[in-house]
Amino acid sequence: MPELATQLARFVCKSEWRDVPAAIKNESKRATLNWLGCALGGCRDETVMRLWAAIQDFTGPPQATLLGRGTNTDALTAALVNAVSSNVLDFDDTHLATVVHPTAVVAPALLALAEHRHSSGTEFLHALALGIETACRIGNAVGPAHYENGWHISGSCGVFGAAVAAGKLLGLNAQRMNWAIGIAATSASGLRLQLGSMAKCHNLGNAARSGLQAALLAAQGFTSSERALEAPRGFLRVLADAPDGGAVTRGLGARWEILTLAYKPYPCGVVIHPVIDACLDLRAQHGMAAADVTRVDVTVNPLAIKLCGNPAPRNELEAKLSLAHSAAVALVDGAAGVAQYRDARVADPAVIVLREKIVLIADPAIGKEQARVRITLANGRTHELFVEHARGSSGRPLSDAELEAKFRGLAAEALAPAQIDRALNICRSLDTCAEVCELARAVAG
Repeated sequence: MPELATQLARFVCKSEWRDVPAAIKNESKRATLNWLGCALGGCRDETVMRLWAAIQDFTGPPQATLLGRGTNTDALTAALVNAVSSNVLDFDDTHLATVVHPTAVVAPALLALAEHRHSSGTEFLHALALGIETACRIGNAVGPAHYENGWHISGSCGVFGAAVAAGKLLGLNAQRMNWAIGIAATSASGLRLQLGSMAKCHNLGNAARSGLQAALLAAQGFTSSERALEAPRGFLRVLADAPDGGAVTRGLGARWEILTLAYKPYPCGVVIHPVIDACLDLRAQHGMAAADVTRVDVTVNPLAIKLCGNPAPRNELEAKLSLAHSAAVALVDGAAGVAQYRDARVADPAVIVLREKIVLIADPAIGKEQARVRITLANGRTHELFVEHARGSSGRPLSDAELEAKFRGLAAEALAPAQIDRALNICRSLDTCAEVCELARAVAG
């Protein structure tokens, strides 16, 4: 393999904001807005509260904001906590090709550092785009086997994005950026086993903190292998069965992965979304009552069942990764929002009864963002719908207005209406913001 880490480091260091395509600049702002909403919506979740209770006595000086909490802490801790907040609702963006949630790892690390360094909005957006690109490209390189073998790819590949983004903001030269990549490689971790538990979110929090730390270490001349990606015992060969190293650099600068991000309209595993789309649309089109449903055949990509095949979730965290629960609440409530995944709905008898009528069918011909749902009613009638592109995917993207509505709904958990308006206005013009501290203050809570 060529020296991938060296090529990647050189590209990141040479990148100039003026050369970044306008579409990438705009998508960086959209990704920021979506991420902030997710972090604010989750900032007071039980998972985040337990995390903060465990570590608050061991934190450092107030360098960065804990979003929506009205508290400042050291930058490394802020990266950790804000990343957990970003992911806990399962509402964060997704790179569908790899199932990486890049912005939930990259943005918390980057904002913590940018706030401490009084960086501009342009510097933040530029570094964010490069960090997202890095995380997704390395995810492409390890391929589906990496995830199937049990690695939680948002943590194991997200750490590279956080390291590169922070390194760009620190102004690292190519050699030190390479070291940051190498330190990130040896810090990469996260087990898919943790999905459905609080530790799942910690995978992303740990990646954000470790990526930021990797860049800070490299800035001080802390060395690492300069072939940490491609070496025989490097990241790609150790953590992937048949890595495609070329995916890291192929088309670098000409093709941007950020344009393929999916922004979730529903707070659950992204592979569930086309099923929810189908259930909501069929319910609306035919006016069916959930009590009249006798069977629901859900045909999806095999990966969806591997990730979300739990037929009887016991709590909110498990329900967010349950095709059966998501289909049931969509048909019972005509909605699949945050409320539909709370413990009360998971335990609701009407939802449980319908969950038991869901039949999951794996079909490798069905894409990750596709689904076919067939509903059989008590009178013998059937209604069927095939979803080719899930709402929020690159094939059916959320509009700016839809993203702003999502932000408003989530931010209301932590901010007053006037604060929400101010945060939205800053996000819209973040590329002209003199200091990203202004955004951090607006969403401090």
